Amino acid sequence: MSEPQGAGTGEGSTQRLPVVERGTEPGTAPPPDQRAPGPPDASGTGRAGRFWSVRRVPAGIVALVLLLLAGAFLYDVVAVRAGRSALGWRRDLARQLAERPVDDTWVLVGAGVAAALGLWLLVLALTPGLRRVLPMRRTHPDVRAGLHRDAAATVLRDRAMEVSGVQAARVRMRRRRARVRALSHFRELDDVRADLDGVLDDAVRGLGLARPPAVSLRVARPGRKG
Repeated sequence: MSEPQGAGTGEGSTQRLPVVERGTEPGTAPPPDQRAPGPPDASGTGRAGRFWSVRRVPAGIVALVLLLLAGAFLYDVVAVRAGRSALGWRRDLARQLAERPVDDTWVLVGAGVAAALGLWLLVLALTPGLRRVLPMRRTHPDVRAGLHRDAAATVLRDRAMEVSGVQAARVRMRRRRARVRALSHFRELDDVRADLDGVLDDAVRGLGLARPPAVSLRVARPGRKG
């Protein structure tokens, strides 16, 4: 008894034809809903750290000051080399540095100003800055997102205004705490506060921040006019 002939072949063996899933091409992976179940991606999403400022303004100011000082000294040196006399301010500066003692008041003031400027530059170099941008949770290792404090405060204020009985609301957003002040013109304050607690907690979770701020809530009656 002979075996059936393979489709498209001259050999006496049965061959399994390649099966192409609908919507895919040979050599490509099937869609996610057709893939075999497997362990979740354990590569991690990375740490959601704060955003670092480029410090354009301080760097520009320092560069401009140094450029002006270097240009002034270079011009004076070239003038002296060309046979002209040194500028009066450089002669006075050299004489003052040579005559004034180390414990002179102006020397101490100048040293203090230089130390303060140096400390300020070190702080700018070692701190991230951009305090008004709140880092959001990283759902992808190559993508970072941030939310401005004003935008987060607007979201919380709008959600607070949706609560029945709230006449006005004000939100001050910080990195670790959100201060909410609401005015209720009807309903019991305890009921309004309870509703606001639930709504604001849901709103803070919905912001998707890496470090959700704690909510500080205060509800009061509006003051009397006149």
